[in-house]
Amino acid sequence: MLIAHRIALDPNNVQATYLARAAGTARFAYNWALATWGRQYEAWKADNALIKPSQAALRRQLNAIKREQFPWMMEVTKNAPQMAIIQLGDAFKNFFAGRARYPQLRKKGGHDRFTLANDQFRIDASRIRIPNLGWGRMRETLRFAGKIMSATISRVADRWFVSITVDTPDRSHLPEAENQGAVGADLGVSALATRSAGESIHGPKALLPRLRKLSRSLSRKVKGSANRRKAKAKLTKLHASITAIRSDALHKLTTDLTRRFHTIGIEDLNVRGMVKNRHLARSIADMSFFELWRQLEYKADRRGGKVVVAGRFYASSKTCSACLAAGCA
Repeated sequence: MLIAHRIALDPNNVQATYLARAAGTARFAYNWALATWGRQYEAWKADNALIKPSQAALRRQLNAIKREQFPWMMEVTKNAPQMAIIQLGDAFKNFFAGRARYPQLRKKGGHDRFTLANDQFRIDASRIRIPNLGWGRMRETLRFAGKIMSATISRVADRWFVSITVDTPDRSHLPEAENQGAVGADLGVSALATRSAGESIHGPKALLPRLRKLSRSLSRKVKGSANRRKAKAKLTKLHASITAIRSDALHKLTTDLTRRFHTIGIEDLNVRGMVKNRHLARSIADMSFFELWRQLEYKADRRGGKVVVAGRFYASSKTCSACLAAGCA
């Protein structure tokens, strides 16, 4: 079973600069390979005698030209551009299989990350060793035991994180559910979830007044100015805070439900249709129904429980909880 542990890093200024360069190199390699793949694929369709593009061929092409055309790539680990092209190959596999859209260009500020293979880094307690950089500090130790598969280092606002993927057969890090019976969770807007016992759990609300203020401040700044860059950094940091608050609330709720109850019943909601209501769209998006459903399923599975999903058109509100008859007074 593959499990990822996301840990905050504590880099100094020199290390943060290196991480930013490596992320930029990975982003450039991905975009270069995407453009090259498109040109070569069109040429291959016109003349089948040519070689069909692949991620392995693009990696060899980049290795052949990077020393002369992109010498700055040599300043960071070779894994940054190579793993980016491998990820592009996976993206094209998903596209041709109908599982995803056509790969898009990665943008600075939104895709600041790079990946390391398991033979390119080492973990020692709360430290990680990155090629061409040395040892860096992590805020905590790796939580899972098993074979380390890869590490993805990414930036969110002004913070750096490492997501370490571990292949472990051990599922005992979560104890079995206490089995206090079955519980139903009714998802809503005014309350994130209402338990079948009548208890309401209120979800977090976005910091809308401050979000509006910073958004207006950013829109008034001159493009390319230092003040606009500072305003954008503030807005990005606020968005990261909102995401962290929402994630914390969802994890606390789903952990509590899966820890206490063996069977959890939830309803299948048409979230895509619900967010089309302009009066409720923001509130529905704040609740993150799909993420709550996803967390409930994997946490219940790891604790030996199960999640029962009521059909979208099941008349649950018209069924008596005592005699199970429809329309019972």
